[in-house]
Amino acid sequence: MTDLNRRLMLAGAAATVPALALAQTRPQQANVISNPPRQWGPGSPPVSYPDPDVLVIDPSFSDLILGLTAIQRVGTGYQWAEGPAWSAQGNYVVFSDVQASIQYRYIWETGQVTPYRKESYNANGSAFDFQGRQITAQDFARRVVRWEHDGAMTVIADKYNGQPLNSPNDFAVHPDGSIWFTDPYYGGQLSEGHPDLDGGPFNPGGLRDPRIGNQGSGIFSAQKQVLPTQIYRWDPSPAPGGRLDVVATGKVPNGLAFSPDWKKLYFLWGADLAVADVVNNRLQNIRTFSDLMVDGVKCGGDGVRVDRAGNVWSPSNAAFGYSGVTIWNPAGKLIGRIRLPEVCANVTFAGPKRDWLFMCASQSVYLLHLNIQGASPF
Repeated sequence: MTDLNRRLMLAGAAATVPALALAQTRPQQANVISNPPRQWGPGSPPVSYPDPDVLVIDPSFSDLILGLTAIQRVGTGYQWAEGPAWSAQGNYVVFSDVQASIQYRYIWETGQVTPYRKESYNANGSAFDFQGRQITAQDFARRVVRWEHDGAMTVIADKYNGQPLNSPNDFAVHPDGSIWFTDPYYGGQLSEGHPDLDGGPFNPGGLRDPRIGNQGSGIFSAQKQVLPTQIYRWDPSPAPGGRLDVVATGKVPNGLAFSPDWKKLYFLWGADLAVADVVNNRLQNIRTFSDLMVDGVKCGGDGVRVDRAGNVWSPSNAAFGYSGVTIWNPAGKLIGRIRLPEVCANVTFAGPKRDWLFMCASQSVYLLHLNIQGASPF
């Protein structure tokens, strides 16, 4: 059999038979939910193609995946891996271990994971703007910063109308130079930032002492939550320092991403995945895109990314067997799943062609080669 025919056969198998059914017809093929379960890392038994943990729910998903590829675990040993972003200039993925307060780089040419910023101030989400500069959310400092090409750091936002932000979390950059970001409250937790002062919403009764282990919280503006959880748009044009506008309020937001045509914004909004129309730099008609229910299981979201076909890739923080990534078409229909042995917090499209999915899953990071590219540049 020629290599081309072999590839076509495997692609056809992935297109016509759901991966779960394939796994059931191959009892010797270990997967996440098999007994014994699939093993990961160097020295583990190889996985037969197509990967049994890449599940085709709708035939359209087969166009987005490859038959000749498998999920790879490329790093492990983290406390809470989060916030991946692809640097096209540097050929690396930057991601955060939020609780350890370290940012790492996955270097594409070598496959090495190296510490990048060993004091990251509990960095969470990151992005790269259209000039290749890294944007980072610092949970501890409760602010958005930009790293300039000369190594300088610029504070993009730490206040709104003179009041301190809660803890910026995730980003979507726009070609017009604006930065859209969510501002939930996670930096007020003891493990991911610093607690509020006594009497703040996340320190009732002063049970947590923000002075213990203080690494400088007093030099930053945010000492306790005073603003509601919101989504903001930072406009760089008004000088000096730009302008910050609220574009959505009322629920706790998390990850966010634009559609390929920049006309819609997808974002985690409370327990659901929402979508809104982008009109004159504002959000209109906010509505539920998906309740993230799969087989009666809530596949709780976090970060979110969109591919060039408009499909939405949402990490899943759910029960074992449903942890990983869920994939939804532009109409909000579930078309595929990627099962991981750990809950997944965030993803990004990586690689020189942006056709690899980089997945931050609590203690580990994973890669999967795809047949589709990411819509955003990071």
